[in-house]
Amino acid sequence: MIPRLLYTAVWYLAAPLILLRLAWRARRQPEYLRHLGERIGRYRTRTAGPLIWLHAVSVGETRACAPLLRALLDAHPEHGVLLTHMTPTGRATAAELFGELAPRVQSVYLPYDFPWAVRRFLRRYHPDVGILMETELWPNLVEACRRSGTPLAMVNARLSERSARGYRRIGRLASDAFAHLTKVGAQSEGDRRRLAELGAATAAVTGNIKFDIEAPAALLELGQRFRNGFGQRRVLLAASTRDGEEGPQLEAFAQLAPPDVLLVIVPRHPQRFDEVARLIKRSGLTMQRRSEDRPLAADTRVWLGDSMGEMYAYYAAADVALIGGSWEKLGGQNPIEASAVGCPVIVGPHTFNFTAVCEQAIEAGAALRATDIEAGLRDAVELLDDAPRRQAIGEAGRAFARAHRGATARTVELLAPLIAARQRATEAY
Repeated sequence: MIPRLLYTAVWYLAAPLILLRLAWRARRQPEYLRHLGERIGRYRTRTAGPLIWLHAVSVGETRACAPLLRALLDAHPEHGVLLTHMTPTGRATAAELFGELAPRVQSVYLPYDFPWAVRRFLRRYHPDVGILMETELWPNLVEACRRSGTPLAMVNARLSERSARGYRRIGRLASDAFAHLTKVGAQSEGDRRRLAELGAATAAVTGNIKFDIEAPAALLELGQRFRNGFGQRRVLLAASTRDGEEGPQLEAFAQLAPPDVLLVIVPRHPQRFDEVARLIKRSGLTMQRRSEDRPLAADTRVWLGDSMGEMYAYYAAADVALIGGSWEKLGGQNPIEASAVGCPVIVGPHTFNFTAVCEQAIEAGAALRATDIEAGLRDAVELLDDAPRRQAIGEAGRAFARAHRGATARTVELLAPLIAARQRATEAY
């Protein structure tokens, strides 16, 4: 009990800093100051009928949950789905992906982990089951679900050894929270083992739901439009780049890439679009922005992908992709979207957040690993000069993505008894 009390005390002490952080982020994204009441469990919306609650923190988790959300709606036609998020971009992504499913699918913010706020959330919506995407663990939320009798599952869970060490350092607070999860579906055996060691006794391997995401036809068509606009240029994509990566990439590109190669940079976070534009201008490379939506000039060396929700289109338009987050010690991003559309992938040395999937992709011949960004640029240029090898890696990527599908069905099966049991209990009451 004492560790959770201390944890809660830290939340109260940090409350002024949380408000300052929201205000600071609102300088770039004013949406952070909207729906503030939801951050403390005050909601204007209410849903009718039985409800499945699905928590997807931000953009990545919201996109990843799409196959699961649709499968749950199909499997449980009497239920609605309440999506919760922590970021405005996650919420906006939900509106983009699932807007046509309203009012059966609604989106709100999950409150901060104050005990009274999470209790208020649960009383407001009374979900039949709660589902946490990936490894988003809030001890007071877990305890509130336990006390209210709300089954709480964690699915598509991944846990690197680095993250596991962090959880071990907080001891009982983490072990109690993991132990009180009703079901856990892990992406890989390594994830399952680390989760079980931390207390998740019900952990089972269900696979990675991201393999089940289908590339939308509209984005593939958009990718073809991008490609047609590039003409005969060869295209190198720097995908989901993070702070500290674009500068070295631009420098290496200027030194190593032939003049006919176009660099497409897509920052991971939209609030950095203008910052990256300034970096490109300082590099001396000629630039255009996707948002300008005008024909590519012959002398343009860098195209800035300053748009949201078009990652499949960028991958479909590229000859080779360098995966961001892996060149600095940031843990990387998953290569599944690129592989699914046949885009050869190069990752850097730091992929600890996606260890299993990156190693599987490399083993399948769908990806290469480089020691640093300069080596990555050299490998990319070699692939651009070697069409047969590039095509072979792209085909290996498609086969790799197809071979790992099925996690959604296994996850729905894992969750079905929880939803059925909750329904029976509600009906009996």
